[in-house]
Amino acid sequence: YVNEQKKLGRFPRPLNNRLLDVNEWMADQEVVSRDVQVQTGLAFAFLVVCLVNTIGLLLAKFTRKSGEIGLRRALGASRREVFSQFLIESGVVGLSGGILGLALTGLGLLAVRALYSEYKTVAHLDWTMIFVTVALAIVSSVLAGVYPTWRACRVQPAAQLKI
Repeated sequence: YVNEQKKLGRFPRPLNNRLLDVNEWMADQEVVSRDVQVQTGLAFAFLVVCLVNTIGLLLAKFTRKSGEIGLRRALGASRREVFSQFLIESGVVGLSGGILGLALTGLGLLAVRALYSEYKTVAHLDWTMIFVTVALAIVSSVLAGVYPTWRACRVQPAAQLKI
């Protein structure tokens, strides 16, 4: 219908009707610059490196506690109880890291505001960002702690008890 009407001269302008979702529109309008995309990618890569490091540290820590785990299991603690304890410990590590990260972020924002006066209105930390930061720290550290915790719970009590 539209093409027929266009041939008759009803629509003199070219048809430029496109339906885009939000991500396509942002890419089409170049709302987020390429520099910001690269910085975001680097931030997530740094997060992955930190999580791999956390997995290694938790694995070493929980492996070192294998004697304690064996004794607790021999005294009646279930694998589920040991698993829960170590996952909670991983969450506490994440919470402490999130709080420390927020403190360092606050110091960094103060430095940015002091050095670059044009960023005073932009460089701030709102409650949503604080919540997201702490939640991401806790969730990522708990997820990073699943494998070391699972390995620690596989300890056989008889193998750890020495006569």
